[in-house]
Amino acid sequence: MTEYRLVEELRVEQDVEDAYTWYENEQPGLGDDFLDELYACYQRVMRAPLGYQDLDGGIRRAMLRRFPYGVYFAVDGDAIVVLTVLHASRDPAEWQRRRPGRGS
Repeated sequence: MTEYRLVEELRVEQDVEDAYTWYENEQPGLGDDFLDELYACYQRVMRAPLGYQDLDGGIRRAMLRRFPYGVYFAVDGDAIVVLTVLHASRDPAEWQRRRPGRGS
């Protein structure tokens, strides 16, 4: 069984920070709940990344359970490369612009 490591693209940090700030402004503590759910999603992905549907060219998506966000990622050897963390209402073309080898 492959032991995967998680690698976030640099822009993912901004995605997560923006979502955290929005939730925290809505209700104190909700931002922390968002982060907890995000990290739980990361753990699920690391256990079985290939169990998620291939959306296009090796890009897969895992949805957070409590918040309407998707984690878009690719598997590269033993690395799970998180490309973006997007709200479900965002334009789906956003994750396509963040595919490896494309500009953002």
